[in-house]
Amino acid sequence: MPSRRNPTLKVIKGALSGGPAPARRRLVSRPLPGPAEPIEQVLERLDREPVEDPAEAGELTVVGDPAEADDPPEPASTDTDTEAGTAADTAADPDTGRDDAIDAGGKKSRSAAAAPGTPGRGRALIALLVVLLAAALAGAGVYGHRWYVDRATDQAHREAVAAARQAAVNFVSVSAASVDRDLQRVTAGATGDFKDEFTRGQAQVRAAVVANKVQSHGSVLRAALVSGDRRHAVVLVAVDATVKNVKAPDGRPSHYRIQLDLTWDGDSGEWLVSKLQFVG
Repeated sequence: MPSRRNPTLKVIKGALSGGPAPARRRLVSRPLPGPAEPIEQVLERLDREPVEDPAEAGELTVVGDPAEADDPPEPASTDTDTEAGTAADTAADPDTGRDDAIDAGGKKSRSAAAAPGTPGRGRALIALLVVLLAAALAGAGVYGHRWYVDRATDQAHREAVAAARQAAVNFVSVSAASVDRDLQRVTAGATGDFKDEFTRGQAQVRAAVVANKVQSHGSVLRAALVSGDRRHAVVLVAVDATVKNVKAPDGRPSHYRIQLDLTWDGDSGEWLVSKLQFVG
C-alpha cells in the first residue's frame, strides 16, 4: 500500500542542486512590550469616567472629512471690495462705464456751477443786477422825460387857450373914451402878419370908433383848443358882446366866433396872436 504523501512543503538545506549553499539565518527573539497598566485597572477607570452628552457627541465631526466639515465663514465685505467689484463691472461693460462716468462728471459740473457761493455765479448775479439797474434807470429816464414833455405840453395848451380868450375880449372891447389904450392892448398881444396889418389900419379904426361913439364890451362864452404843441396853438373862441353907437344908443347884442392862431414868444414869455379871423 503506498504511503500517504505529506503535502507540507519542507525546505531542506542543500536541496537546491547546482547552487551555492544558503546562508545560515539567525533567529532573534524579541520580547513583546507589556501593557502600560494592567487591563483590570484600565477597565475599572473607564467605568468610573462620566458618560458624554449624546447631543454634544453628535456635534463632533471626523477631522479631515470634507463632507462633514462646517462651511468656512464668509469674509466681511469692505469698501475696497465694493469699489473693486464696481471697477470690475465697469471693465466688463465699457459702454456702461463710460456713460456713468460722463453722467457723474456732468452732475458734478452742474452742481459746481449751481453752487451759490462760487465766484462765477456771484459775478453773473452782479452783472444781472447791473443790467436790471441800467434798464430801470433807462426806463425811468424815458418815462420821466415823457412825463415832463406831456406836462409841459398840457401847461402850454392851457396858457395858449387863456391867451386866446384874453385876446378875443381885447379885440371886441373898445370904447371911444379909451380908444388909444384899447387899441394898444390889441397891438401888444399881436405878432407877425396880424400885428403888421392891425398896426397899418390902427388909425382908421380909431377914427371910426371916435366918430360913431362906439362903446363895446365883450365876454367869452366858450374856448377850445383846436390843435397845437408847446410853441404853436389854434384856439376857437365864442364871444358875446354888447355894442352901442350913434345908431344904437341902447346897445345891441352881438355874437362872434373867432379863430386865433397863437405863437409862443420866448423873449416876452407870452403867447401872441399871429392870425385872427371871424368864422361865423
